[in-house]
Amino acid sequence: MRRFLLVLIALVFITSCAKEGGQKGGYVAKIDGTVLTQEDVQAEMNTLPGMAKDFFQGPEGTARFVDELVKKELLYLEAKNKGLDKNKEFQKKVEEFKKITLINQILEKEIEKAAKVTDKDVKDYYDKHKDDFVVNNQVRLSHIVVKTEDDARKVYERLKKGEDFAKIASEVSLDKTSAKSGGDLGNFKRGEMKPELEDVAFRLKKGEISMPIRLKDGIHIIKVTDAKGAILDFDKVKGLIGQRLTAEKQREGFDKFIESLKKKHKIEINKDALAKINLAPAPVQK
Repeated sequence: MRRFLLVLIALVFITSCAKEGGQKGGYVAKIDGTVLTQEDVQAEMNTLPGMAKDFFQGPEGTARFVDELVKKELLYLEAKNKGLDKNKEFQKKVEEFKKITLINQILEKEIEKAAKVTDKDVKDYYDKHKDDFVVNNQVRLSHIVVKTEDDARKVYERLKKGEDFAKIASEVSLDKTSAKSGGDLGNFKRGEMKPELEDVAFRLKKGEISMPIRLKDGIHIIKVTDAKGAILDFDKVKGLIGQRLTAEKQREGFDKFIESLKKKHKIEINKDALAKINLAPAPVQK
């Protein structure tokens, strides 16, 4: 457990709590010329997840936590004494970390401020897309049943091209009874059909067609020809809408920002060198 906690603390990416010389606040520990203050200990504690904080509660827990911080500092000093901070691989990792940190900062500055979503934005979206928030309680279904995956693929491709569902059902469906009426199965409420079909059917909107679904009697492709339900209240979905709009604005803002950077900088792609790069994954060792 101690080793795990030591690694956990060492991996926390914050500004080092150790400082040279005296600092404000009573010092808690000194390691050579490095001082650990009460403020430092509290700052490090604040970075830990809840479960880890619970482990260090009380006077004994605090003492354990300080001991872990001392170990962290000792390892850091020893690594520097051995010159590991001059190692090329280490320097490369430091530069990569700096690059990622700077990228995150520029994204926060340029993208997040452009992705502000107001309460009005959320309400307007809800009012314009109420059909997206309908929970169906009854659907009318049609289906096409085929025997093999190849048959299902062929049917699905025909449907994607816009061919009439009822026409295809009457031609190829193994369910000859429903095929006579273009695959129509009638109306269903929740709990009235096989769970595998229900899970799909009640997620589809009116007019939508499912991916092929394998059941014991064959492979089914279903279509919701009619649906009845109730619209979810705004308060139940406003959080979801806010997240959706924020993600969309962030994506749009990112794309615009990148395009502006491309115009600002000169970019050259060596197509001959690019063609020689093979990014295929290495074979798995047995």
